[in-house]
Amino acid sequence: MAGIVVVFDFDKTIIDCDSDNWVVDELGATDLFNDLLPTMPWNSLMDRMMKELHAQGKTTEDVVEVLKRIPIHPRIVPAIKAAHALGCELRVVSDANLFFIETILNHLGLRDYFSEINTNPSFVDEEGRLRIFPYHDFHKSPHGCSLCPPNMCKGLIIERIQASLAEEGKKKFIYLGDGSGDYCPSLKLRDGDYVMPRKNFPMWELICKHPLLIKAEIHEWIDGEDLEPILLGLVNKISIEEKSVFISAADCKLQNISVSAHEALPQALPVRL
Repeated sequence: MAGIVVVFDFDKTIIDCDSDNWVVDELGATDLFNDLLPTMPWNSLMDRMMKELHAQGKTTEDVVEVLKRIPIHPRIVPAIKAAHALGCELRVVSDANLFFIETILNHLGLRDYFSEINTNPSFVDEEGRLRIFPYHDFHKSPHGCSLCPPNMCKGLIIERIQASLAEEGKKKFIYLGDGSGDYCPSLKLRDGDYVMPRKNFPMWELICKHPLLIKAEIHEWIDGEDLEPILLGLVNKISIEEKSVFISAADCKLQNISVSAHEALPQALPVRL
């Protein structure tokens, strides 16, 4: 099963809400957030909100405690553990930030199940304030993708992952997401891959408008109750297909060996009575 790479978005896919909104709302800064939202990009706004919350006396420990209460469907954790147990390589591609994601995954006991987290970098500075930065520095080197927000193009990330795994042989991708930022990476998936858009969310709506642009096989899901059987069903389907190809190749090889061996046998000599 080493040939399967499962890529998860984070907000509204692994967890059941937007982690940025959750932290802002739970720490009582919703009004300020809404006032500032029209004035700057979302990623820059979250860095500014961490500054404002720090100035109000909120600590990173307060942020951690809020993140530990974040809602998640009860079938998501078992689904992730099952996919990992079946041999899938799991990765995160998210427009949240590293501090939020790692805090939540560690709390859920899931961090070690993921080989890579691709997200906006973040760290706690010497003053104890959480800093959040863009994945792509859009001031110095904009990514140039019109489908994605300025701080992150998930399509470029998927292309990098595909290229980095090319030497390991054919990989099948399963991509799960919900937001408009998950549409671009779905366009990068290939024949034989699978995309799982969350039904009635922006990614699903964009795919429904342009289904012929998607090369991957589409499997929608509604919530964790749906996600678990659909994901594991696809993993098992790919596994059966891989075994079938392996057996067919082995049978063909054995037939060739059998024919070659038969041709190599010496001709029987006539016996004079």
